[in-house]
Amino acid sequence: MTYRVVQWSTGHVGTWALRGILANPALELAGVWVSSAAKAGRSVAELAGVDGPPGMRATSDADALIAARPDCVVYTAMADNRLPEAIDDLCRLLRAGINVVASGPVFLSFPDGTVPAEVVEPVRRAAAEGGASLWVNGIDPGWANDVLPLLLTGTCYRIDQVRCSEIMDYSTYENPLVLFDIMGFGSPPGQTPLLLQPGVLTLAWGSVVRQLAAALDVPLDAVVDQHERVDAPEPFTVAGRTVAAGTMAALRFTVSGLVGGRPVLVLEHVTRLRPDLAPDWPQPNGTGCYRVEVTGEPNYVLDLRLVGSDGDHNTAGVAATAMRLVNAVPAVVAAPPGLLTATDLPLVTGRGLVAT
Repeated sequence: MTYRVVQWSTGHVGTWALRGILANPALELAGVWVSSAAKAGRSVAELAGVDGPPGMRATSDADALIAARPDCVVYTAMADNRLPEAIDDLCRLLRAGINVVASGPVFLSFPDGTVPAEVVEPVRRAAAEGGASLWVNGIDPGWANDVLPLLLTGTCYRIDQVRCSEIMDYSTYENPLVLFDIMGFGSPPGQTPLLLQPGVLTLAWGSVVRQLAAALDVPLDAVVDQHERVDAPEPFTVAGRTVAAGTMAALRFTVSGLVGGRPVLVLEHVTRLRPDLAPDWPQPNGTGCYRVEVTGEPNYVLDLRLVGSDGDHNTAGVAATAMRLVNAVPAVVAAPPGLLTATDLPLVTGRGLVAT
């Protein structure tokens, strides 16, 4: 069976998703939505950087793409700084009977206990009205902290703690909006960026902790967060911007699910703009990795080192986020209508992608 798919946005993740749709024999590209006039009308092949359907061009006409009734939309438009608009987009697609796999808003990966009912219920209603499904995932929040830890816990006799970490050098992550405006790199002491505003960390990654708790049947007492920063010892340049001396250049945060005051399920990020910063913080395997540590019997440490074909770990992370969504399209289309979580889907593989 072939599934007709629309790609929604062509930014960092969207471009990789577009390539993935074109490469997957189970998928047929039915259209590409773009937000800017500069991209509207450009050929899909040009936007993807690979061979695409002859004559197909990107459009900013959302109505036309919805009217085409694709089986699924791969939604990778930025959501972090436009939450109401992103939720409206998703509801509109679902009400039209179109299934959606999306990279955000990330709290929709497992919203129960993370966001108020009035935020998520419109999404559930839209899915019910349209008889369609929505699945929000990626790499983090996503398979690096849902499938991987749950896979390891399936061979445990006892579990004392599960810790999922992203340990990355972000100096090659070419997204100034995320680095500087959202995460707050380059910000002076006393200035609180969007990511570190009260409640934002537990909003974004509380879904990870609560999904693990639900899957492992752990009744949490609370979900809490904490963070620390290291400032640049001298000025240096990242993503075309100068990080001034005395401004944030490394960030470490945790979001922890507590039982009896003890952190049992922990999500951790260790992010540096230079590998020499904060040498006492956890270090990656290579230049970047995802790490899962299960303490109990037996004890596990799983380091997932990722590298793109260009040698860069951030390229690999963006590509993996996109492919997690694209390759799940058949499973999401086949799923019952509603807001899905990682444990609702069967094992998603790279079926049909092995080069022969």
